[in-house]
Amino acid sequence: MAERASTSAGANGTTIAADRPDAIRNVALVGQSGSGKTTVVEALAVATGAVTRAGRVEDGTCVSDYDDIEQRQHRSVQLSVVPIAWSGIKINLLDTPGYADFVGELRAGLRAADAALFVVSAAAGAAGVGGQTMALWEECASVGMPRALVITHLDAARADFDEITRTCRDLLGDGAAESMLPLHLPVYGPKGPDGHRPVTGLIDLLTRQVFDYSAGAHTRAEATPEQAALLDEARGRLIEGIIAESEDETLMDRYLEGAEIDLATLVTDLERAVARGTFHPVLIAAPPPDGGREGLGMVEILELITRGFPTPAEHSVSASGLDGSRVRPLACDPDGPLAAEVIRTASDPYVGRLSLVRVFSGTLHADDTVHVCGHGPVEERNHDVDERVGAVSTPFGKQQRPLGQAIAGDIACVSKLGHAETGDTLSAKDSPLLIAPWPIPEPLLPVAIRAHGKADEDKLSQSLARLVAEDPSVRLEQNGQTHQLVLWCLGEAHRDVALERLRSRFGVRVDTVEHRVALRETFATTASGRGRHVKQSGGHGQYAICEIEVAPLPEGSGIEFVDKVVGGVVPRQFIPSVEKGVRAQAARGVAAGYPLVDVRVTLFDGKAHSVDSSDAAFQTAGALALREAAAAARISLLEPIAEVGVTVSDDYVGAILSDLSGRRGRVLGTEPTTGARTVVRAEVPELELSRYAIELRSLAHGAAQFTRAYVRHEPMPAQRADSIRAQAAAQV
Repeated sequence: MAERASTSAGANGTTIAADRPDAIRNVALVGQSGSGKTTVVEALAVATGAVTRAGRVEDGTCVSDYDDIEQRQHRSVQLSVVPIAWSGIKINLLDTPGYADFVGELRAGLRAADAALFVVSAAAGAAGVGGQTMALWEECASVGMPRALVITHLDAARADFDEITRTCRDLLGDGAAESMLPLHLPVYGPKGPDGHRPVTGLIDLLTRQVFDYSAGAHTRAEATPEQAALLDEARGRLIEGIIAESEDETLMDRYLEGAEIDLATLVTDLERAVARGTFHPVLIAAPPPDGGREGLGMVEILELITRGFPTPAEHSVSASGLDGSRVRPLACDPDGPLAAEVIRTASDPYVGRLSLVRVFSGTLHADDTVHVCGHGPVEERNHDVDERVGAVSTPFGKQQRPLGQAIAGDIACVSKLGHAETGDTLSAKDSPLLIAPWPIPEPLLPVAIRAHGKADEDKLSQSLARLVAEDPSVRLEQNGQTHQLVLWCLGEAHRDVALERLRSRFGVRVDTVEHRVALRETFATTASGRGRHVKQSGGHGQYAICEIEVAPLPEGSGIEFVDKVVGGVVPRQFIPSVEKGVRAQAARGVAAGYPLVDVRVTLFDGKAHSVDSSDAAFQTAGALALREAAAAARISLLEPIAEVGVTVSDDYVGAILSDLSGRRGRVLGTEPTTGARTVVRAEVPELELSRYAIELRSLAHGAAQFTRAYVRHEPMPAQRADSIRAQAAAQV
């Protein structure tokens, strides 16, 4: 891995293609916002000759973070793919967003990848390995995905390579310090006027050579005596770590007996351990200096990717028939049955909908007819159709470079699939398959919206459908109780991007309004009411009188209507009319405009007129009777209660418990989980959870996630209920 291979990359404007799966590497770059992922991607593109100047293609745009919203907000908000080539290997770099609000895009990148580079900023110290990074590291570990770490920003003030590698081992290594070790040590140049010491080179621990990048190009030199003294201890730890993962059980005994292990054996065992996901090397990266072509550590990263990370051919994917029947795992074979998955959907103003797909099996050709299938019950699938593929291309910044076909293991863009959505499966039309989707985070921040004007209202429905098709971590709800249109998002940044996409990409302006929680009303005491609707103002009159009694019922009983009329005082044909009027008024509410539930309404008396009584008159009388009964009773407002499960680092459990108590929550218990974390379970009123997705992130410094599930409605405190009634009265 220490020997440098010759560069093999497509020049500007050319397409990088692969003709076999073992000539492909799919690598996701993962890390917190500001860690330097995009800078590393751009430096790798420069080092391989894919672009001629840092991060720019021939049209002047970036190879990553090229979206207009990303340019304005100065952060990654979507998954982008940058194909490069090295030593005859095509490398698809998947640059994922680092901000927690876009974890859906990040997980899509991990689904399409066969290995991951976790990028950690030395400038951030322990904060550079936050809760989201730890959770994703564990997620990759659970499926055995090979991982390596890339340390950036070592030239920052107070950055310390030994300290940040120790922090990574403590937080990510789960105590296995021998499986997470650096392959190189940094070489620092003289301090500048600002006190910073730039990293000018690397000491290779296995070869003892120095890779000098001070002139902006990768050159070799022998270690000086001072540098040799630095590397002996670190080299010994690295060799022991490699031997511990070796499949040759005699290697450790030979090493302990003082035998010299040859370099070729160490490199081979290192590469095998990395590919198995049992050893996680630590590398160093820095962008190229001004005028320089090669960023520091880029050659070493490329060598690790091409020689240490697995090929797509080493993985299979499980698929099922459309009826749920299981089929054997599909090997990564270009001649096998077609099975591909849409990992991102976007709209292009010139070519329409673009689907970024990872081909797991078979070969996808331009103009093929494929079966497009989504997930969920068969009767609810709105995209289970055959469609003809348009052009197949490879993405490169904003450009789409013609590809012709995408073989198993590759990632490509497909045009003109009008029904395909993120997470859908593409397969042969005569042998349709379904690949289980990756886990989508549950959006828990509600944003109520309405069209800004009539022109926006006409386009809103179609635009929202396109938005949800592109981003499955956005959930659209038409709330039948509050009559609000609600977008559920992952956080404030996710919300802002969703609204900006509606405006700039789909031409729809929306206004946000206060989100209403679906409260209910009920009678806390028994009361009677008389509804009198009598009008004799010329023409056909209206006459209906009814008397009712309303009594509370247990939770979940709904509205129960009882007829106890005797003597025919209310004719039989009008009793259903009274019930209809009562139920209509109950749906509108009797105190604060929320539906009335869990009461028994008993009709026991009334009067009718032989000519002027009618269905409409008795409906009105029934509604009036219910309102009069409500005025004489004590009405309780019922609020929905959610069971909340907060998974949080042990350091923040106390703060979470205190915060939940302040939200009128009832803690049900705590239980430990993996990675020094705890799950706190509590029942909390949903009124207190509207902004919890934002506030929890701040409270636990990003080291917490939560779930919520509706449990029941229960009476809210009188003072809070009075406040809501007053607000409702003021709006009338």
